[in-house]
Amino acid sequence: MDAADLRIFESVARNGSMNRAALELHTVQSNVTARVRLLEEELGAPLFHRHHRGVELTAAGHRLLPFSRQMARLLDDARSAVKDDGVPRGPLIVGTLETTAALRMPDVLASFALAYPQVDMALRTGTTASLIDDVLQYRLDGAFVAGPVHHEDLSTEAFFREEMVLVTARHVHSIAELARSGEVKTIVFRIGCSYRTRLDLVLARHSLRVSTPLEFGSLDAMLGCVAAGVGVTLLPKGVVATAWREGRVAMHDVAPEDAHVDTMFVRRRDVYASTALNAFLEIARPLATPAPAPTLVLA
Repeated sequence: MDAADLRIFESVARNGSMNRAALELHTVQSNVTARVRLLEEELGAPLFHRHHRGVELTAAGHRLLPFSRQMARLLDDARSAVKDDGVPRGPLIVGTLETTAALRMPDVLASFALAYPQVDMALRTGTTASLIDDVLQYRLDGAFVAGPVHHEDLSTEAFFREEMVLVTARHVHSIAELARSGEVKTIVFRIGCSYRTRLDLVLARHSLRVSTPLEFGSLDAMLGCVAAGVGVTLLPKGVVATAWREGRVAMHDVAPEDAHVDTMFVRRRDVYASTALNAFLEIARPLATPAPAPTLVLA
């Protein structure tokens, strides 16, 4: 059994077909079939159930699959390490929360692009849950997510501390006034957003009844709905500052235990950290200071 055998096995398992695996690996089906049979003979166990639609993993195949993926990852890391001559270059895929992208990333990305033009940088947004999953599944080199994060496979570093505020339509003068209005609709990012969970806690502290939430993937759409009086949301003060100054929304301070959220950078412990990733983090660290926001004195 060698790395090539495991690569073929993983491709067959992922594609569910010897033929599709052969196309992916730029070889012929007979070669894939022969290599799989030899691997099964060497291991002394069938790895696939064959049927007219393709193949399915046996119990032994399921047990082997994580090792084949780990081996593929190690080989990729080895190639990256050999090619990494200390000059930041090549692909770099980083994930971030929508709010962090709007509030923190413009200065970081501008500085990074100017300093390291040979890096092919891509930024992907998502919720904390989806971004962590993408990092764990090796789809991202790392991601900025809402803390705290505790996972044995992840390395974490605190970068930004956000001050959270409850955001309402401009005619709402206090949370107490909101509580007297009866049922409240929440305007939130999709499931997996940690701000959404915190918003539920804030409203529960004030005994507010919550109706079915409205989910959005856009920060601007959320603020537009809040400004129109559709519902309320919880966001970092910095991303709401412009809408507040323009008089479109009102901001309300929340209890200290709900007010502060640390934005963490997470990456897998077992993945080679490229020079490009280290250079990106070095650019970001000096900018990891509280974002400017207006001073509020609200009930």
